[in-house]
Amino acid sequence: MSEATSTIYDRAAGDWARNEPVLLSDYTARPFVFRACEPLAGKSVLDLGCGEGYVARTLAAKGTSRILACDISAGMVEKARESEARAPLGIEYMVGDASADLEVSDASFDLAIAVFLFNYLDTTQMLRVMRTAHRALKAGGRFIYTVPHPSLPFLRPMEQPFYFDRGSHGYFSGRNQLFEGRIWRRDGVDVPVRCVHKTFADYFDCLAQAGFTKLPKVVELRATEEHLALDPRFFGPLADQPLHVLFELER
Repeated sequence: MSEATSTIYDRAAGDWARNEPVLLSDYTARPFVFRACEPLAGKSVLDLGCGEGYVARTLAAKGTSRILACDISAGMVEKARESEARAPLGIEYMVGDASADLEVSDASFDLAIAVFLFNYLDTTQMLRVMRTAHRALKAGGRFIYTVPHPSLPFLRPMEQPFYFDRGSHGYFSGRNQLFEGRIWRRDGVDVPVRCVHKTFADYFDCLAQAGFTKLPKVVELRATEEHLALDPRFFGPLADQPLHVLFELER
């Protein structure tokens, strides 16, 4: 039986903790999330699957009025609360399963985000999270989430700086199957990641079932020319390969 995701991240929480870009996806994904979330001044934010709070802290520094952030890993939330205690930003952290019924008020947030949460959930669990986001958002509020690119496990070899082990599964036969993986920091430390594989159609179908009726903006993310120039050794193996996908849509 696979080890619980919360257990894995409780153990690895220290390797995820950071206040500046360290992980590969801190360069190739999260800056695009931050940009998509603007404008943030005075906005209320629901951070689903917040990890150790790196994203929440970055958004809070841009003038949000409130951030409620949750994660299933008590170890990650502990790290987030330690950062909040050292440098208070007014972020409220809670240990909770985003795919269960979270106690959040209806129509109370301007923005809901899920940064690399859905790769830990199957389609049924993902649908529950999307319904929570839809319920929690005000009319006109936005939902932004990122996931590993559905093609990544089938294109990348099992080597640094990022991979998922698809085993014998194919793109369609691997739906809702758990692929274990690793992602590297630029200092050479690797941390565990997981991908419960989904097709592009799964993401669109679940959004519709959750009540979202407007088409999302979809951005395929990769190592850019700027990344390759910054650190050719680290980013070079990823040149011209799809890494992540960003979805942005309105309530």
